[in-house]
Amino acid sequence: MSYRRGALIVLEGVDKAGKTTQCKQLVHALQQSGRPAEMMRFPDRTTQIGQLISSYLEKKNNLEDHTVHLLFSANRWEMVPLIKKKLDQGITLVVDRYAFSGVAFTSAKPGFTLEWCKQPDVGLPKPDLVMFLQLNPNVAAERGEFGTERYETSVFQRTVQQRFEQLMKDTSVNWKVIDAARSIEAVHNDIKVLCENSINESENLPLGELWK
Repeated sequence: MSYRRGALIVLEGVDKAGKTTQCKQLVHALQQSGRPAEMMRFPDRTTQIGQLISSYLEKKNNLEDHTVHLLFSANRWEMVPLIKKKLDQGITLVVDRYAFSGVAFTSAKPGFTLEWCKQPDVGLPKPDLVMFLQLNPNVAAERGEFGTERYETSVFQRTVQQRFEQLMKDTSVNWKVIDAARSIEAVHNDIKVLCENSINESENLPLGELWK
């Protein structure tokens, strides 16, 4: 079976909502069904920019907040040629966090607006589907290893959740909300159905540009 363009699928949510687990399960399920699929995650900590971000998140260094935001955005932009190449090859990309996380997290800090935070990412490849794993930040805080990285505090995560809710009002993006408080299998089944529909619809459509 030959496929045309791959779909760009993004999973978003507060920390510990289960995004990475669900991304891996989805890629495996797509591959099992004969569809070429690969996983990407942001920040991509393997690049030079990604290593700077990683040491910041692990509280090994401090960076000014505007600088951090632009580094996260640059980390996404440096992967754009690879994203486009994979999609053109018919590979569906399942992405663990994207520009929406960047905007939600920075705009949760004092002195930042959603509008300013969105600007550096305007024109990125637009996801065909963004699934938001809805989980109460208090529940997320009870999950393993919460608190090891810089942004993992319940108060901050609640503000992040509110910013995501504002972003989801944008009808130019195909948002779907999934209840992530259920079993891994129940969440996976919902994600799989949504993805299969999105992949079929995306095959014959041009790749869009985010927030343009």
